Amino acid sequence: MSLKSGEVVKGVVSGITKYGAFIKLAEDKIGLCHISEISNEYVKDVNDYLKEGQEISVKILRVKEDNKIELSIKALEKKPSQQNRSFTSNKPKPKPKPKESFENMLTDFLKNSDERIKSLKQREMKF
Repeated sequence: MSLKSGEVVKGVVSGITKYGAFIKLAEDKIGLCHISEISNEYVKDVNDYLKEGQEISVKILRVKEDNKIELSIKALEKKPSQQNRSFTSNKPKPKPKPKESFENMLTDFLKNSDERIKSLKQREMKF
C-alpha cells in the first residue's frame, strides 16, 4: 500500500519529541506530525495532546522523495469560526474631533497660559 498526500490513515504514536510526534503507519512506515500540525490551538507541550501508544487518525500532508512523511492531526479538526478568533471589539468608534486650525489652538493655548500665570501671581501675592 503506497501512501499518498491527502489520505487519512490510522497510526500509533511511537515517539514524542519537543517538536512533534512520530506516528507509526501501515507497513512499518513512520511519519512526523510537527507540533504546529497537532491542534488548531497553541500547543506548548505535545504530551498534553498525545501519549505514546495512542491510536490516532492523521492526514498525510506530503511524502517527500527521501520517504519522509509529513502528517497532520489539525487538518482533520474543524477550523474555529472567525467569530471566536476575532480580537476586535464591537464598541462603536468615537467620532473624530473636527480639526482645529493652528491659529485657534495657539489662541486657546495663550489664553490658558495667561489665566494660569495670573492665578500663580495671585497666590504669590498672598504669601
